[in-house]
Amino acid sequence: MLAEMSVKAFLDETASSASVPGGGSVAALSAGVAAALTEMVANLTIGKKNYEDVEEEMKSIAAYGAKFRAKFVEDIDRDSDAFNEVMAAFKLPKATDEEMEARKAAIQEATKKAALVPLEVARDAFSMMESIAAVVEKGNKNAVTDGAVAAMMTRTAVLSALYNVKINLGSIKDQGFVTEVSKEVEALESKVGSIEQEILSKVVL
Repeated sequence: MLAEMSVKAFLDETASSASVPGGGSVAALSAGVAAALTEMVANLTIGKKNYEDVEEEMKSIAAYGAKFRAKFVEDIDRDSDAFNEVMAAFKLPKATDEEMEARKAAIQEATKKAALVPLEVARDAFSMMESIAAVVEKGNKNAVTDGAVAAMMTRTAVLSALYNVKINLGSIKDQGFVTEVSKEVEALESKVGSIEQEILSKVVL
């Protein structure tokens, strides 16, 4: 499993000629790093003098961050697994008309999944922005730059995941599916950058 690798081993594997891990897995990793940083700022705020009024909120954010951190770790492998399913579908037999039709259907189904996994990563990463804004504005000021990095990593995770969605949409024949997913992609893309900048504008150094 990719998620069980050391940082060095993961980077070595990414740098190799192997197709996975690729951009989708790295997008999930970026989101996991953002979740961990958000959790860290919250934990550095809990129990500290002058932050008593936000302690319960920070506890909630820490728990929220832990939940998403675990999910993004799973998504590192889910994305690579989805890509491998597409490759496996292309290797199905195509000697007869029946086999050709079954192969086409399998490729389409696997490609939809390969689009939906990074879309889920993008959705989940985007949903963290509210918590990141909270730790930047209300959390321990000594860790405010860690919150800022969380915002930047989240924006990167969202946009990276969405690129992986879009490249798969180009191979999908179901136009209803493509239209629906494309609308969500455009909405996330249009919002995430401005929210990141709004959060960063609150960072006082």
